[in-house]
Amino acid sequence: MEILHELVFFFTAYGYIAVFLVLVACGFGLPIPEDITLIAGGVICGLAAHLLSVHTMLAISLLGVLVGDGAMFMLGRLVGPRVKTLPLLRRVFTEKIYKKMQDKVHHYGNRILFVSRFLPGLRAPIFITAGISRKVPYWKFLLMDGSAALISVPIWVYAGYYFAHDLDSLIHWVKKSEHFVIGGVIAFVVLWLIISLIKKYRKSAD
Repeated sequence: MEILHELVFFFTAYGYIAVFLVLVACGFGLPIPEDITLIAGGVICGLAAHLLSVHTMLAISLLGVLVGDGAMFMLGRLVGPRVKTLPLLRRVFTEKIYKKMQDKVHHYGNRILFVSRFLPGLRAPIFITAGISRKVPYWKFLLMDGSAALISVPIWVYAGYYFAHDLDSLIHWVKKSEHFVIGGVIAFVVLWLIISLIKKYRKSAD
């Protein structure tokens, strides 16, 4: 996984600020996997524990993730549907994608904001669409996104920290864990749908 080595080299040179800026850029759709970025942040703490604190790195990583995600949400809130015409977004946030994300946000409600944190390809479009809808208060967005980030971010940062001196094992673990993450998200969605159907059935029965 060459990108992990490149990020470790880059972060080693520039430290916390580099991790923060890359994570914010990931929120804007930078084609760098967020999980690999978080792992690389943990790795440099493991390699230079006397200089960098993994707990500080975790706090900075959470901040970077929330700032990047929040920027996408507020961009949708402030610019509205015209966001599709912005030069940096019009190729990845097309009318077709916008309508598809509208359906998801309308169908699943606020809870889709929690799930989308684990779905890199859909994360930014869903956050932008939720902002455009103006139906989600900013505090609720932060609550849903932040709750999911408190699960995912520590896992990746501490994994990088504890496996810093054995990157081969780390890369093997990351590849295996991706399947578990996807499986977990699918299981969560299925359970969520079952509970929703049960609630609708009970309401109609009453």
